[in-house]
Amino acid sequence: MAALIDRALAGDRRSLARLISRVENGGPDSWSALSIVYPRTGRARIIGITGSPGTGKSTLVSEIAKLYRAEKLTVGIVAVDPTSPFSGGAVLGDRIRMRDLAGDAGVFIRSMATRGSLGGLARATTDVVKVLDAAGYDVIVIETVGAGQSEIDIARTADTVIVVEAPGLGDEVQAIKAGILEIADILVVNKADRDGAQSTVNALHAMIDLGTTHNRTLHHGALMEVNSASGSRARHTARDGMRTVTAEQSQNSDRWYPPILMTIATEGKGIDKVIEAIGQHRQYLIDQPEGQQRVRARVSIELELILGESLLNRLLAGLGSQAIDHAIDQVMKREIDPYTAVEQLQAAAQVRA
Repeated sequence: MAALIDRALAGDRRSLARLISRVENGGPDSWSALSIVYPRTGRARIIGITGSPGTGKSTLVSEIAKLYRAEKLTVGIVAVDPTSPFSGGAVLGDRIRMRDLAGDAGVFIRSMATRGSLGGLARATTDVVKVLDAAGYDVIVIETVGAGQSEIDIARTADTVIVVEAPGLGDEVQAIKAGILEIADILVVNKADRDGAQSTVNALHAMIDLGTTHNRTLHHGALMEVNSASGSRARHTARDGMRTVTAEQSQNSDRWYPPILMTIATEGKGIDKVIEAIGQHRQYLIDQPEGQQRVRARVSIELELILGESLLNRLLAGLGSQAIDHAIDQVMKREIDPYTAVEQLQAAAQVRA
């Protein structure tokens, strides 16, 4: 394992792919590898891109990667695709959409299947991002499954979250739904050459204005206080009529107002503005207390998830399959309820410990 890690971090792409596979499969090898690479993480710009199917996320990712490569930055891409609940297989089609990046030694694309995980990411996505970060990639872009408004796990991984909308997909209704809109640091209305693009922008403006009345920020789907160095200020809507909000305007207050940008990714139009907004949001997180608050919140959630998974595995291993099967039979026969069954299993595990 140590030799594999050394080769991967030295730039050998095949070794990097093998290391990512080890990490993705989990187990003791995965934890050992992550403990070795972790000190080298924390340098990459991590960008998450989410949104409903059909909004053009993969094309947008490809165009963003091209512009970063033009700046001589290396790019790692983690594209997550859904897994079939029946066969367990997955069609990893994002590589096909990003074929323009094929052959570029400065781009590493890793497709991942969700393997049943909900929230838009695979269980090991965060760990794979750490490996790419340690391997020295300057920018890491994560594309979620694209299942809709429940995809908020990306906020636990990315520094900057881009939510992609498109006209003609019911976005006027989607824009007023909680969840996915609340995690957006940047909103992109792609396919802006379609009819209804401005209506989508207007709907997003209206919803964001409703959600920015407090000196708090929405992070991981929950309100988090922002301790501003200059105290509470009046809300700055950064709007002039119905025109698109720019990233520069969004920084005229202590709070980040998500800019709404219009793009036509298939033609490469508007992508430079997206890159500019990403850079400004990155600087905002450096300058404002929210940046460190976000890092702390992400670490806290990650530790809770790992601890929960570890304790559950240890409990199940200690109880054995026979005790679990007996509890399942009792619940099926309505002899006990699931909560009582869990209490009994926990008590049995404590006795055995």
